Amino acid sequence: MRQNIVNFLLCGATGWCMEILWTGLHSLLDGQKTLTGKTSLLMFPIYGCAAIIGSIYPRLSSLPFYCRGILYAAGFYLVEFSSGTLLKYLGMCPWDYSAAPLQYHGVVRLDYAPLWFLAGLIFEKILANSS
Repeated sequence: MRQNIVNFLLCGATGWCMEILWTGLHSLLDGQKTLTGKTSLLMFPIYGCAAIIGSIYPRLSSLPFYCRGILYAAGFYLVEFSSGTLLKYLGMCPWDYSAAPLQYHGVVRLDYAPLWFLAGLIFEKILANSS
């Protein structure tokens, strides 16, 4: 039980850091030399859900990395879509992809699949080393 809480906190904090890095780099592409990155407090529990990887990794460890990455990306899309839809309904969604060409309902971007693939493998590595 204690390790599950530690993993949840670790994934929440890692997700925040990755999002700040991503949005900071993206701000540079928008011409902002300050490299300002941002996130939302609401993202912590959403990223914390990646802690499930620690529980399922032992069962998936025999699969090739690309199969695991695809499964993780699918899981991230499921969490992103369900949490985004709920938060949008409540008027609290901190992201809006409506203007992006490969978006679905403004809460999921299909062009982020490679990022979610890599993020899953990063979380896998972090959680495997935290046990």
